[in-house]
Amino acid sequence: MSDDSKQRDKFVPYVPSSKSLPELTVTAIVLGIILAVVFGAANAYLGLRIGLTVSASIPAAVISMAILRGLFRRNSILENNIVQTMTTAGEAVGAGAVFTLPALFLWDVDVSQGLIIFVVLTGGFLGVFMMVPLRQLLIVREHEILPYPEGTACAEVLKSGEEGGNSAKLIGIGLLIGGGFKALGDGFKLFKTEVETGITNFKNAVVGIDTLPALLGVGYIIGPRVAGQMLGGGLLAWIVLIPAIGFFGGGSDAAIFPADAPISELDAWGIWEGYIRYIGAGAVAVAGLITLVKSLPTLFSSAFATFKGVRDNRGNLQAAPIRTEQDIPMKYVLIGILALVLIIAFVPVTQIGIIGAIAIAIFGFLFVSVASRIVGVVGSSSSPVSGMTIATLLIVTVVYKATGFSGMDGMVAALLVAAIICTALAVAGDISQDLKTGYIVGGTPWKQQVAMMIGVVASGSLIGFILILMDNAYTMGSADLPAPKAALMKILAEGVLGGDLPWDLIFIGAAIAVTLEFFGMNSLVVAVGIYLPVHVSTPIMIGGFVRFFIEKFSKTKEALAERTDRGTLFASGLIAGEALIGVVIAILLYFEVNIPENALFPSALLPFILFLLLAVLLGYVSFKGSKKRV
Repeated sequence: MSDDSKQRDKFVPYVPSSKSLPELTVTAIVLGIILAVVFGAANAYLGLRIGLTVSASIPAAVISMAILRGLFRRNSILENNIVQTMTTAGEAVGAGAVFTLPALFLWDVDVSQGLIIFVVLTGGFLGVFMMVPLRQLLIVREHEILPYPEGTACAEVLKSGEEGGNSAKLIGIGLLIGGGFKALGDGFKLFKTEVETGITNFKNAVVGIDTLPALLGVGYIIGPRVAGQMLGGGLLAWIVLIPAIGFFGGGSDAAIFPADAPISELDAWGIWEGYIRYIGAGAVAVAGLITLVKSLPTLFSSAFATFKGVRDNRGNLQAAPIRTEQDIPMKYVLIGILALVLIIAFVPVTQIGIIGAIAIAIFGFLFVSVASRIVGVVGSSSSPVSGMTIATLLIVTVVYKATGFSGMDGMVAALLVAAIICTALAVAGDISQDLKTGYIVGGTPWKQQVAMMIGVVASGSLIGFILILMDNAYTMGSADLPAPKAALMKILAEGVLGGDLPWDLIFIGAAIAVTLEFFGMNSLVVAVGIYLPVHVSTPIMIGGFVRFFIEKFSKTKEALAERTDRGTLFASGLIAGEALIGVVIAILLYFEVNIPENALFPSALLPFILFLLLAVLLGYVSFKGSKKRV
């Protein structure tokens, strides 16, 4: 008996293969497209603000259950699984786009929606196609070995779907509150959403907070440890490095590269813009590579195990006739991959050429297999996608330079290669989690794979509009829209292909990242905190504090699980609500609708108190309803 046969005999999904339920239906597709666009926009907004995205699978599953059961009286767990699969496509496309493509805006390149759509669609389809032959190996044969935490958790949510209506209320309430807070603050300008203050007798030392619901929600989701390390990076920059630079450079009347004005004339924001962003970029780049290097044992073992599994199962990877093992036929997968590589090589949309297409084929297959396995162990949020994208960008820029392809054309081409790879990795990691969910609940693999591609098309078709809209409204690279990951890609491409960069500052940041590793800290998280204004890290830390108190005062695992789940759903609503209103405000600005410029209540105390009340509400929602389990 083969290993696959033994696995089939041992594991029985929630909906057995002998039973068929409505799955890839018109209703599920329409709802999935809507949620893919919504969560794609939300994650694009988050990625541009703080360089992080959040998982959409569980909120999407809850919303799907509430709508399909509550409004349409449909009771198919497999339809809900299709909806959450399509929704994660929006999340993945948003991440792949905003981590790379905003660099084009920073270069003042004439970016068309067609170019952005081409990049994310080719990357997204490659991510799906390249994951198909790995499903039998990673999801089926190693079901007991690779937990795929988000996928398993989502399956449990779907199986306990009778609570979906109540859970959906939490998301809905969070969405209304998050959106309302954003509208009152940044829309109607009733109060300031950015609050900051100096420190007495401490020149250029500044602390501040962006009183935004999405950042509170992110902090709750990522927890106090990660949030604390991110704030540590912000404090290192704003109350250590900035005052130090101001102190030692304040005596010179000459401008010191790369700033255009003497340090004596710069305030804290000027020093941050002129110097700290380069230090932070060096720290993020090296921390990303360190994360990748630390993953090398897993990377090599994953690649070896994957190739060995494909070799051992040669001829057996074709889908078995039973419903729960039917993948997209391998011949269509191979044709799809080959067609995409040829399109990338010869269609003159990107101008990346044959070299870039070959790099995409090689790194795509290698890193997709690695990413699909790594997310099975550590989850999607801890997958070193940034590190693999940075490695791809550095290698491709070196190859381009060696072949005489340099200057702005070379930098743009290298960035587009990295963008396609980044999108492929994000999509592959997410569909791996989705296929794990489907394996547990009894979904049909090929229908999930098709649903993922529909979600990629839906969200990918609008992501270009969202990026262009955001740039017109807020300006890429500004304090309102720093696009940290993309700004890093820009700096690396410029550095390798001959740009004039302050390498001493880059190396200082790199040294900080290495030092942080010796301290046993997550250098990438701290580096992101250094790169971003401390105003972003502070509200995230407050969300982390709320999560800390939930964990501290929950005496049983059951109470803790229930409370964190409730809080996560409410926090997801806060994130989605603010993000959607942020897009609406951008649309109004794009069409030159008159929006107030000055806050009606300029006091910094009001928004701070409102934000603290929102944090208290988040804690209350988490605790509510679980007292009997304490």
